Amino acid sequence: MATAYLSLGSNLGHREANIASALKMLGQEAWILKVSSLYETEPVGYKDQPWFLNCVCSVETDLSPQALLKFVKAIERKLGRREDIRFGPRLIDIDILFYNSLILDSPDLIIPHPRLVERAFVLLPLREIAPELVHPLLRATIEELWQKAENLEGIRFYSEFSSQ
Repeated sequence: MATAYLSLGSNLGHREANIASALKMLGQEAWILKVSSLYETEPVGYKDQPWFLNCVCSVETDLSPQALLKFVKAIERKLGRREDIRFGPRLIDIDILFYNSLILDSPDLIIPHPRLVERAFVLLPLREIAPELVHPLLRATIEELWQKAENLEGIRFYSEFSSQ
């Protein structure tokens, strides 16, 4: 059994419902341990789009990292995700941030997620649910990474997560 941390985001349609649906589908192959609050965040890269809702969850799963990636990509497709503009608008986006303390660099999957320390929409909700989690490459806790982070504007608390 592995513990993984996933980032979820949506900026099209009913954003909260999209995230709730994705979490419900995740529950079919993983045990959801914690879900952070929802945060509203400014788009990164391509700015001409609606703000995102983002959260982070921790799960326990028997899936391998590659199988987990395949599973979350299938969830994205089922919920209507289309690959258009890089960093463009999305009904749902699910990224694997950590998988135990695994360090993996393959063509289709890099763990830990390579840009997580640059993104407030990942660090803040991750800090909420796992401040003592240690980044296996940087050998620092999420709390320490948050304290050292720069350019963390463009994020605001939206609401506690509610599966209702």
